Amino acid sequence: MTVESTAARTPRRSAGSKAGTTGTKRTRTTAKKDAGTEPQLVQLLTPEGERVKNAEYDKYVAGITPEELRGLYRDMVLTRRFDAEATSLQRQGELGLWASLLGQEAAQIGSGRATREDDYVFPTYREHGVAWCRGVDPANLLGMFRGVNNGGWDPNSNNFQLYTIVIGSQTLHATGYAMGVAKDGADSAVIAYFGDGASSQGDVAESFTFSAVYNAPVVFFCQNNQWAISEPTEKQSRVPIYQRAQGFGFPGVRVDGNDVLGVLAVTRWALERARSGEGPTLVEAFTYRMGAHTTSDDPTRYRGDEERQAWEAKDPILRLRRYLEASNHADEGFFEELEAESEALGKRVREAVRAMPDPDHFAIFENAYADGHALVDEERAQFAAYQASFADEGGN
Repeated sequence: MTVESTAARTPRRSAGSKAGTTGTKRTRTTAKKDAGTEPQLVQLLTPEGERVKNAEYDKYVAGITPEELRGLYRDMVLTRRFDAEATSLQRQGELGLWASLLGQEAAQIGSGRATREDDYVFPTYREHGVAWCRGVDPANLLGMFRGVNNGGWDPNSNNFQLYTIVIGSQTLHATGYAMGVAKDGADSAVIAYFGDGASSQGDVAESFTFSAVYNAPVVFFCQNNQWAISEPTEKQSRVPIYQRAQGFGFPGVRVDGNDVLGVLAVTRWALERARSGEGPTLVEAFTYRMGAHTTSDDPTRYRGDEERQAWEAKDPILRLRRYLEASNHADEGFFEELEAESEALGKRVREAVRAMPDPDHFAIFENAYADGHALVDEERAQFAAYQASFADEGGN
């Protein structure tokens, strides 16, 4: 496997995925007018790997060294390799489900490396790259997806909260925690991750309101990967997501989510605002989910080849590699050593998962009611019969 491998099959356009009706087009045009201005995109590194100047954000990465750049590249490559291994393990029946981050490595590594040790992170269920930056062992992420634990790590040991499956609820948790940080007088910040689909949840709107009113030191980091399962972003908002912050009274910014330098700079700026008492910020990382929403999803049913191919040209890992090579910040030996390290990581994760116990299929029934329930007993019996139906008649 090469480090730039996408590890996923290119989808086909389905018969029903063509452009909408004339009425839909009129709605999109109106939405652009309502936005007031065209979306402004912060970008420090182009898809071709060329460094571009930005008067506002350059200072946040001005001191970055070649070693740190190689570190960012290493983070993205190893995160992608782990993610590919987890997808393969699910396909082999070792995991019940997996939510891939393929294509979102720069958004996660750039923002994750912008945090300080004393900052607190509230993820969703796809922040594998952020978990890597916070020092969570990749193998620990997989126990929940195998069904053998409820998380796999102590949130307070890394200031990295457990994965949240309920869409958008972690933004409220992050806001409350940030309000507590402010009352304690600490100078740390909180960052909450969510997707473009979650931006339509009431919990997110409530979080924006509370954080603005109480000037909470929180950064709302939206990874806009263009698809909320099968719903495109245009069905989530009539304006660019980052512009929603204006209505709540705090700033929003859109950054190229496939540009790890841009994400690093913008997130550092937002976190510094929070720590200095300037309140919340909404960061919209404009990126793309290259694979399926989860391993139970089939993206070929709602999007076509040409869309994915256009985003493949913006690949975050290839982009940084081009810059490293053009700047003579990395040689072939570095890339070869990293390739070997990535394969070793994949092997370690694979062995760790296969060494985990099989999940207890009946544990869920034991934790529904403290004193038992007739309906639960009936469901347990039905499930037991279903499980038994897979056994061979001869006992083999």
